[in-house]
Amino acid sequence: MPDNGSPIAEARNVCVCFGDADNNRMVLKDVSLAVSDGQVTAILGPSGCGKSTFLRALVGLIKASSGEVLCHGQPLVGVHPGISIVFQNFALLPWLTVQENIAVALNGLGLDEDEGRRRVTSCIDVVGLEGFEEAYPKELSGGMKQRVGIARALARGPELLCMDEPFSALDVFTAESLRSEVYRLWSGGGGKASLRGGGKLPFSLKSVIIITHMIEEAVFLADRIVVMGTGPGRIRKIILNDVPHPREYQSPAFVRMVQRLHDIVTHEDTEAAPPEPVSPGGLPMPEPIPPVSPGQIVGLMEILRDHDGKMDVFQLDQLTEYDFGQTLTVVKAAEMLDFLETPRNMVVLTDLGREFLDADVNGRKSLFARQIQKMETFRFVRQLLEEASSHELSKEIVEEELCVRLVTEDIPKLIETIINWGRYAELFGYSPDTDHLYLDQPAGQGV
Repeated sequence: MPDNGSPIAEARNVCVCFGDADNNRMVLKDVSLAVSDGQVTAILGPSGCGKSTFLRALVGLIKASSGEVLCHGQPLVGVHPGISIVFQNFALLPWLTVQENIAVALNGLGLDEDEGRRRVTSCIDVVGLEGFEEAYPKELSGGMKQRVGIARALARGPELLCMDEPFSALDVFTAESLRSEVYRLWSGGGGKASLRGGGKLPFSLKSVIIITHMIEEAVFLADRIVVMGTGPGRIRKIILNDVPHPREYQSPAFVRMVQRLHDIVTHEDTEAAPPEPVSPGGLPMPEPIPPVSPGQIVGLMEILRDHDGKMDVFQLDQLTEYDFGQTLTVVKAAEMLDFLETPRNMVVLTDLGREFLDADVNGRKSLFARQIQKMETFRFVRQLLEEASSHELSKEIVEEELCVRLVTEDIPKLIETIINWGRYAELFGYSPDTDHLYLDQPAGQGV
């Protein structure tokens, strides 16, 4: 891209809405932000505030409903050509080695074979993957998989590196280790050497955006912190982070900045705009669903059938491979489906549960679909998809809609359960390649 002194990427009064004219929900409202060379920007906010939706609109992965999105001062058409993205779920191709996964990023760059090989080798070296070049993703830990994701993003030589909650899928110790390594990568250990062409990278990484819901992570990594609020998503404040490099979590300046941001985030309720009006009828109110799979439910029911359809819960627990708490969770899920009853300490197959077990595979799917369509959560997701153009939405958008309504729930775990149950019942589809949920049939035609 030409360097004309304008921002690498810019949003001007961007709004993003989902639904149709009769049921329009605003996810982002009048969001404006410019990203220029040499900046590490954190977009900080609670789950459901539209952080990831804004990032996708800024780089052209989704189209803004209104407002302008610019690339070097010109209207953005399609996806921004100068970006790379690191996803929280790694997004590696399981049939390719580490080296091959990274080399995928070079497609379309026009590099000769030697130059491409040198770039991949350099990026492997930068993220500490030496010795794992021929390993497949299934052989790697979560932290190593994310190193591959970072190396792949760097290999493209982006002018804007986008990181969407890149450490949230990792355990706390792995996340902290990788966070520190990423900090050293773009700070040069103190300053911004790598952002200005230093370090071991064969190109200059001009700017970084990182999406996070963790205040400490934003203060540690970023030099500009954009605080977003909900109802609908909007920018509440932009803070220049003056904590000196190298940054230490316990330094007085670091602690002061964390407290300042904490005060801003926790006082959102007093500053928040009134909620957007809900259209007539609105959406069903989703409810939590136990995080178990259909297979676990069926397996427990089969155990019950083998014991005349009725067992003491403690005896049942002895025959499962779960701890007692998980056994109760599976029982609760089956009870929500009306496949079980739980009088006193007993677990009893219902007539509907027996009918389910006696059915063939398709009969079971049909009955399961009938039962989950009685649940508000699945009616909620189904209605979202029916109202979306092309009857398709990214998983992240559905997560954000759930976050607004179920603020105390573990939404990533809930959405995985919803997808698992919905796919089993053939109520809707899910593509892991695009991370989209979709309907296979028009609205109004049930399973």
